[in-house]
Amino acid sequence: MYQASQQPRFFQAFGGATRFALVLALALCLSGGFARAAEKKPDLGLPPSDVGLEEAATPSPELWRANFQSTYVWQKHPGFSAAYDGPNSLVHTAESGYTLTATLYLGLHPWRGTEIFANPEIIQSEELSKLHGLGGFSNAENQKSGGPKASLYSARAFIRQTINLGGEASVAAAGPNQFATRDASRRLVISAGQMALVDIFDNNAYSHDGRTQFMNWMFMAYGASDYAADARGYTWGLAIEYYFDDWALRIGRFAQPKESNGLSMDFKLWQHYGDNLEIEHDHTLGSRPGKVRLMGIHNYAKMGAFNDAIDDALQNGGTPAFDNIRRDQSKFAFGLSFEQALTVDLGLFGRASWNDGRTETYAFTEVDRSVTAGAVMRGRTWRRPDDTLGLGMAVEGISDAHRAYLARGGLGAFLGDGQLANYAPERILEIYYSLAAARGFWASAGYQWIGNPAYNADRGPVSVFSIRFHAEY
Repeated sequence: MYQASQQPRFFQAFGGATRFALVLALALCLSGGFARAAEKKPDLGLPPSDVGLEEAATPSPELWRANFQSTYVWQKHPGFSAAYDGPNSLVHTAESGYTLTATLYLGLHPWRGTEIFANPEIIQSEELSKLHGLGGFSNAENQKSGGPKASLYSARAFIRQTINLGGEASVAAAGPNQFATRDASRRLVISAGQMALVDIFDNNAYSHDGRTQFMNWMFMAYGASDYAADARGYTWGLAIEYYFDDWALRIGRFAQPKESNGLSMDFKLWQHYGDNLEIEHDHTLGSRPGKVRLMGIHNYAKMGAFNDAIDDALQNGGTPAFDNIRRDQSKFAFGLSFEQALTVDLGLFGRASWNDGRTETYAFTEVDRSVTAGAVMRGRTWRRPDDTLGLGMAVEGISDAHRAYLARGGLGAFLGDGQLANYAPERILEIYYSLAAARGFWASAGYQWIGNPAYNADRGPVSVFSIRFHAEY
């Protein structure tokens, strides 16, 4: 069984080279080494502009831009009650973990409407329990391929073409992977290349970015979506967005990994793929903006089905496993979400998602049903207008077939306590406070309470304490 690492505390967890890189990153951020990006804070209540396209201010043209981010997350959970442990259990003794990421956002704007971006990225990490034992993992920065040795890779490399079709105008502020542009309310946007699927789909203003908002995976995307991605969370594909005033329609096809939760991608998009369709509507309630989104997902890949694995074990002996029964098949998922500003400083959000629960988790996390809700408030009331306080709740579950597979000792990508005699939905409560400590630098403290970890009422609850530093320019 995996034992909790004897990791030194906080920055002592880093090697000398990584500590130097972190100090350099923070120094750049605090001294203004890069052109500052727009702050990643949601519009909590300001009405949208109704300026006509011909009257909107034209942003100063930029040929290129460079932005930077670095995020460090440290987490610790104390010991908790557990009737038993399995090979893929969350360690019930106290342990700590961390992630350190750094991203360079490089952009080229060769002509009007065309933007080209490349994002080299580095991660170094020590995951809690080697990323096992939870449906909703506590750190959105965790990657399935992370480790204590820093890794450099390409996170994004894509081109985006915007074709304005008329209507009212809005000015998009410059920031990471975004030039300052004047966009029409009726437009076509085409993105192709390497990206994160959640860059385009399910983009909730209050609950989306683990570097600045909630840290649990359940608050960054639909929990049951199993969206196409490699082990780092990125994929290759094509997305088309059509905006018509208050409506938006998005469609996309993206590459799946060659193996379940793997790093190598299958580029035969006519053979294995993740298809996504999203409809979005903007509205106002009492002059406050809000959005509602509905998304459908069809994943097609070489996956193992829970019932097939159980049948194979009954016929041939042993515990259920996917190794010999994987075949090309589909997974269908749906998601519904909303965001709504109540005041200039207070906003609400919610998500619900479901998948058919027949097949193994292929690219995201072991969740077949999920509901999340919460609120985010800026600190204007206590004279800290750039600070943010967030409170969120999540409930996740798995299908009957998934439950039976785990009960018989089967192992998933992340779960497997060896048995599951006392199933219960996993429950999560998260609260965080983000302090705007300096120009381009935020420090956050967070707490997560997780009941029935891995859907097992014989284990937990567990508390997770978090500290996060985020810098961007």
